[in-house]
Amino acid sequence: MVYQPASGARDLLPLDVEKKRWIEDRLQQVFHRWGYHRIITSTLERMDTLMAGEAIQRQMVIQLQNGEDDELGLRPELTASIARTVVTRMANATYPQRLYYNANVFRRTWESRHNRQQEFYQAGVELLGAGGLLANAEVLLLVADCLAALGLRQWHLILGEAGITRSLLSAFPANLQDKVRSAIAHLDRITIDTLPLSDKLRDRARIMLDLRGPSADVLQKVSSLDLDEEQREAVNNLKSLVELLESEKKFPLILDLSLIQTIDYYTGIVFEVVNDTESQARVLGRGGRYDQLLGLYHPQGENTPGIGFGLNIEDLYQILLSTQQLPQVTPASNWLVVPETASANASAFAYAQKLRDSTHLVRVEIDLGGRDADAIRQYARDRSIAQIAWIKVDGSPKIESLR
Repeated sequence: MVYQPASGARDLLPLDVEKKRWIEDRLQQVFHRWGYHRIITSTLERMDTLMAGEAIQRQMVIQLQNGEDDELGLRPELTASIARTVVTRMANATYPQRLYYNANVFRRTWESRHNRQQEFYQAGVELLGAGGLLANAEVLLLVADCLAALGLRQWHLILGEAGITRSLLSAFPANLQDKVRSAIAHLDRITIDTLPLSDKLRDRARIMLDLRGPSADVLQKVSSLDLDEEQREAVNNLKSLVELLESEKKFPLILDLSLIQTIDYYTGIVFEVVNDTESQARVLGRGGRYDQLLGLYHPQGENTPGIGFGLNIEDLYQILLSTQQLPQVTPASNWLVVPETASANASAFAYAQKLRDSTHLVRVEIDLGGRDADAIRQYARDRSIAQIAWIKVDGSPKIESLR
């Protein structure tokens, strides 16, 4: 029998881990510079937490068998779990709260390909307790800083506004809104043309399909629609955000008011980070504003505004492979400490510990015996170990450099 990881999972070998950590360490440095603090939430959650008031589809969640009454599942994303944690464990916290995570998530997939991946690694942030222009701009500029720290330059941001899109859909008959929403999300003009809509509503749906492109053009098109006061205010807020982002000149921006995320708790801006270097666009991350999510977990239903994003570590990994920035080998040990005789074993461990106690990271291996001097030297060369310390009974070392 050949033992393999569970379907949809994969193992990370030491070099894979080094490459993954290279990405995560640079993202973490950016998060720290922006004043964000790490939070770790439970991998296993109650289904009512994970589904976030039906905003996340049940079939997306990998559920677990449980003898208790609670339905349990593996988190398909981090935002709902963090919202639950903040409401239940940080009730007396001052706002805004700047939190970041670096964790795995699990999603059930139905593609026909064998062993389709269902475990993913993400790094991202949640900015809680702050709404408005500056909070939105902070999160989007933080995305740009993250990708700059990884050396990625060829990418663009697709920016939508879930509140505007949802309010524009409200003009359609209730029984057709889901179909119109789906058609717009998939840029499906044929469905729009065949739905039983009035000429006015069909024209509105077609305009919504075309609300994508340079920001000035999209804002002009949406402003031409019959908007109420609340919709006009939302459009003006979006315009202010676009003007601020474009003045910073950090990244190319595409405005897309047909952008509809699979997860349905977003209430304001939504966005995707898209790589430009491949023939097929690769989404590197997603995010958005969710001002009603925390209220689902609050005993009195009190809402706290929030906005965040998650970056896909595997997708970043694939893009960075071609840049030669990622580690190409696992780090070599600096020292191999060898007791010359069995009587020198204790002295060898003591000397190795002295080396490890350096203020800088020093990687030290102990030779575990069973090899002659030539084999020990060959092992050290094979592992690119720079120095061997041959330890005598009295603890004195004989240093041999292999470089």
